[in-house]
Amino acid sequence: MTFTLKARGAIRGVAEGEALVCPESIQGWAGVSDTTGEIIERGHAEEGQNINGRILVLPCSKGSNGWSCHFHSAMRAGFIPAGWVFTKMDSRAGVAAVVLGVPAVADFEDVDPCEVIKSGDWVRVDGNTGTVEVTRKD
Repeated sequence: MTFTLKARGAIRGVAEGEALVCPESIQGWAGVSDTTGEIIERGHAEEGQNINGRILVLPCSKGSNGWSCHFHSAMRAGFIPAGWVFTKMDSRAGVAAVVLGVPAVADFEDVDPCEVIKSGDWVRVDGNTGTVEVTRKD
């Protein structure tokens, strides 16, 4: 089954990858390992998962203004998401999207992508048009 969601294109480009959905977002500080790209936030539902090559589906950012710095450090170590899907883009998420320069969409009006996309789904993010094509894992 495949379906398409519509949002606002935030960072141009197209990327595909396996979804990593984090309805509670991820902390920056002590949330993502700067050296492995692994989610290290204690008690996080996706603790132990790696962000590398994945489409990160998040409601927004979480934590301090340094949120984007930790994703940037992970990128410098070779661990970078393929793309971003943000329910709503806040300033920290916007900075991270620009710094990483991977395709991003945001600001969904009629749907919460954290509820309709599941981890493991194959997702195509089009930052040019604001579309997200989702193919169910099953």
